[in-house]
Formats: sequence, C-alpha cells, structure tokens
Amino acid sequence: MKITTIAHVNSRNPRIEKDLEGNLHIYVREPPLEGRANQAITKALSDHLKIPNSHVNLVKGHKSKIK
Repeated sequence: MKITTIAHVNSRNPRIEKDLEGNLHIYVREPPLEGRANQAITKALSDHLKIPNSHVNLVKGHKSKIK
C-alpha cells in the first residue's frame, strides 16, 4: 500500500491529520537533520496504522516535504 504524506517538522503538537484529498499530514517534533524527522514520520505512521515500524518504508521524498 502506498500512502502520500505531507511532513510538518518542528511541530509543537505531534499528530496525524487527513485532508479532503486523502493525504496524511504528519506533524513531528524532530528537526529535518540527519534523517531524524524521517524516522519520526515512519514511527508515527506505523503507530497510527498499528503495524510494526519495520513494515513502513519511505519510497521517495527523503529530502522533500511530500513523501
């Protein structure tokens, strides 16, 4: 399954929201340094979907807001 997400880093309130187009907006506290935000995004998504973190892969957008 592929899910389009929009990352919001350095957020005060970490959360996941769905917009009208079906995209997930993932808000994380971590800064976009050394992949820390990407790791937090995959962790948040795996917790939200209730699947193991090892089953979530970042396919594209490693340095982009849209993943």
